[in-house]
Amino acid sequence: MIDLQKLKLKFISNEAGQQTDVILPIEVFRELIDDLEDLAAIAERRDESAISHEKLIAELKRDGYLPG
Repeated sequence: MIDLQKLKLKFISNEAGQQTDVILPIEVFRELIDDLEDLAAIAERRDESAISHEKLIAELKRDGYLPG
């Protein structure tokens, strides 16, 4: 869970005092975007079948990505 206190968020409120926007440090924003991209990639691939570590290593060697 994200600790909102550590994010150093700044809120913008309207005339009625309702929070309408948030300002956050650019590094926090970039980390959140990275996390969203990772989650999107995971969601897109959730129905793919898994392979064993041994099979992965064999494929990487076969394809020349690892010395074999």
